[in-house]
Amino acid sequence: MEFNASRHHLPRYRQSTAADLCVATAAVPSDASNAAVLQLFTERRDLMSLPVLEDGRPIGLISRNIFMSQMSKPYYNELYGKKSCIAFMDKDPLIVEAGISIEDLTFRAVESGEKALADGFIITRDGVLAGVGFGLQLMNVVANMQAERNRQIMHSIEYASVIQRALLRGSRAALLDAMDDAHLEWQPRDMVGGDFFHVERYPEGWFAAIADCTGHGVPGAFMTLIASSVLTQALQRLGPRDPGALMGEVSRGVKAMLGQSEDARAQAESDDGLDAAFLWYDARERHLRFAGARMTLHLVMPGQGGLQLCEGERAGLGYVDTPLGQTWPNHSMQLAPGALLFVASDGLTDQIGGPKAIAYGKRRLRAQLQEHAAEPAVLLASRLLDELADWQGTQPRRDDLTFFCFRP
Repeated sequence: MEFNASRHHLPRYRQSTAADLCVATAAVPSDASNAAVLQLFTERRDLMSLPVLEDGRPIGLISRNIFMSQMSKPYYNELYGKKSCIAFMDKDPLIVEAGISIEDLTFRAVESGEKALADGFIITRDGVLAGVGFGLQLMNVVANMQAERNRQIMHSIEYASVIQRALLRGSRAALLDAMDDAHLEWQPRDMVGGDFFHVERYPEGWFAAIADCTGHGVPGAFMTLIASSVLTQALQRLGPRDPGALMGEVSRGVKAMLGQSEDARAQAESDDGLDAAFLWYDARERHLRFAGARMTLHLVMPGQGGLQLCEGERAGLGYVDTPLGQTWPNHSMQLAPGALLFVASDGLTDQIGGPKAIAYGKRRLRAQLQEHAAEPAVLLASRLLDELADWQGTQPRRDDLTFFCFRP
């Protein structure tokens, strides 16, 4: 009987077991002679391993390769031909019940050593011989199962990416509606990411948030759902005009949802949170309020020369070590026409590249901002992305990348 190792041969709606690897086989009793085994192997070239039975139950396994190698030696046929076949059998083969899962079988096979993979293993039902299985088929099945799991995982992640992008679509629409000269770049390192943004338009102006949650990929994406939900609720309660107060509300909300209070430090199962920049812009007054948690606002004011930095607080939002009463002060500034504002997650400055394989760094970012400060936000962003791509070269992407630039 030929075994089919393709994934289509395996059961789709139940756990795969050793029974799916079982191949019917001939067997010999323990009192069979080596001559009888030799004749059987000679007649049945498909037999790679031969179970040995005692009272119908397997007690050993004869490997074709080992047996034929021994019996081909000079005088071995004459010396051992009439003796019991147990002389050349493996007395401690791997024997498993048909109902054992493929995962458990794999661990048992590895523990049993190379012989289980090379010579195969015996499969029983209630202790009675059912057939044999082989290492190559086991490896094929495990590989196909893993490929199927990976396919399902990737399908799930791809759909999660659709959901995450859909959640951000409203903010992109608000950005286009509220600002004439602005650009928001969001590039997850993987299909889904741990950075997110939130933009809302109001009659007097707009609110914008850029956030970098713990992790990237799927764990980071889960954090973005938590943090963005808490932020939405905070905006509904407090309104958009006090970014610092919103940060405090988001921090407390994340801590509560994840059970990350300082009192429960020892019992906390996670220590996750986010770095963020919250901005409220009053379009009528041309007035900006900024609050930062481990993020910096870059500002170039026309006619004043140089780049001004507005540093955020060193405390992140929601982490176990962040005090429940932590505050994030607002920084207020009047914006002249032509001013440039820029804020980014650390995925930009931390990207490895260049001839020495080092981080892109804050110095290079600030030089780019000063050099292209007079250009429209979209063009500035394009130049910055080109510069970053050249810097990255063949290095892999290190983190999610998000930045926001705006000109009033």
